[in-house]
Amino acid sequence: MNENLKQHFRDSEAPFIEQVTGWLQEAADQYRPILTAFLNPRQVYIARTLVNQLDEVHMRAFGGYPGAELQRILFYPNYYEPQPADFQITLFNIVYPIKFATLKHGHILGTLANSGVERDVFGDIVSDGEAWQFYCESEMATYFSDQVDRFGKTKVHLTPVPLSNAVDPQNDWETITTTVSSLRADSVIKAAFNLSRHHAKELIEGAHVRLNWADLPKADYEIALLDMLSVNHYGRVRLTEIGGETKKSRLRITLNIIHSK
Repeated sequence: MNENLKQHFRDSEAPFIEQVTGWLQEAADQYRPILTAFLNPRQVYIARTLVNQLDEVHMRAFGGYPGAELQRILFYPNYYEPQPADFQITLFNIVYPIKFATLKHGHILGTLANSGVERDVFGDIVSDGEAWQFYCESEMATYFSDQVDRFGKTKVHLTPVPLSNAVDPQNDWETITTTVSSLRADSVIKAAFNLSRHHAKELIEGAHVRLNWADLPKADYEIALLDMLSVNHYGRVRLTEIGGETKKSRLRITLNIIHSK
């Protein structure tokens, strides 16, 4: 990878870049499509940046419905025309006693993540305010059906349904454009949730913040394009655009924010 490209990425992203390079090599050498697990928006961005340097391999990302946050990528050679079925995504309806129980995103995520699988085998968990659904790799559908029979204290039954039966997810995201002194994690959290820098730093040091579904190392960690920060009790924030500097040398950024209920 040339030096110009390297500056887009962090040193910590080198293993993922190597993985993507391997997939691209495989697709080119074996002249066949290669399918990934579910990737987060930052990983999809990295993959797209690498694919754009090539002529012989292309990519398409799909998470089961338009605008999905977590998506599987199909890398494919020139001759190939991807089909929706190539992404091997199963959609589950979560059947539960709606009148007597309330499900929450955190319950579902916690149960699925602790069911003995890697986080990247399932995708988005969505709701229209009443019905709940989640997407997973089709290879893992039987496993989830067999293993999961409750979320929290609520007994559930998982029923696979066609992707065309997807609920229209509630969109609680709001977009703001603001300025920050730097792209440090604590600066971005301060701007997103109107907190003091000190409190943002405390949240990170107290392990209440995750970056792209993984532990955030430290408060001065620099946030990059399409990174997602999840802040306990406050919500989630994604950096969607990095603009120019203001006259006072502050950086103009655009954030997507979803507040915890």
